[in-house]
Formats: sequence, structure tokens, C-alpha cells
Amino acid sequence: QVQLLESGGGTVQPGDSLRLSCVDSEGALSRPGMGWFRQAPGKSREFVASVAWHGYGASYADAVKGRFTISKPENENRVMFQMNNLRTQDTAVYYCAAGKTAADVENQRSLNWGRGIQVTVSS
Repeated sequence: QVQLLESGGGTVQPGDSLRLSCVDSEGALSRPGMGWFRQAPGKSREFVASVAWHGYGASYADAVKGRFTISKPENENRVMFQMNNLRTQDTAVYYCAAGKTAADVENQRSLNWGRGIQVTVSS
């Protein structure tokens, strides 16, 4: 069974940066599309970013474009998420997700999920 393990969360101030990582314990070829979602208190889980197995074709939610970058080494079972210029509205639990394709991730089709990791942006 695919197990996604997230790391790198924490508490920072507005304008700071954080880097999240996620490792797929089963291996890259089984669920090659990977991405991130987030859920803020009192809100539904929302798509943030996705990337294909080869590390290209990244897609982002409008709220994070230009600030966050998703990266994935080709054929490796891990994905990184660089978050710059963080805002208080970025505060949420961030979830790693894996699927057959990046499009499956973005549309939440048959995904495996990590347990989530807290990111808090506060002054």
C-alpha cells in the first residue's frame, strides 16, 4: 500500500519561506503523479499544486502562483514544495497526494493521501 510521508511544516512569519517534502514509500512508478492540497480551519480541502512523473507540467492554484514551486526528480518517489512569501491565509494543513497522472491529482481521482502537516503563518 502506498504510504506518503510529509515533512517540513512549522510556524513562520508573513514573508518567510518553508519547504515541504513528501516521500512515497511504495516507489515512484506506481503513483507517478504527485501534488499538494491544503485545508484551512473551517474550509474544504483545496488543490494547491501538481506535477507529472517526469517533473514537468506543473499546475498551480491561482492563490499560490508565483510564490510556490513544486518539483519532482524524474522517476523518483518524492516531491518537494518550496513556499516563498508566505501569507497568513496560507495557514492550513498541507496534504501530499499521489495518483496515476498529474491530472488525476488535480481532479482528485483515485488518490492516495498523506496524513497532513501543519503550516502556520502568523506574526
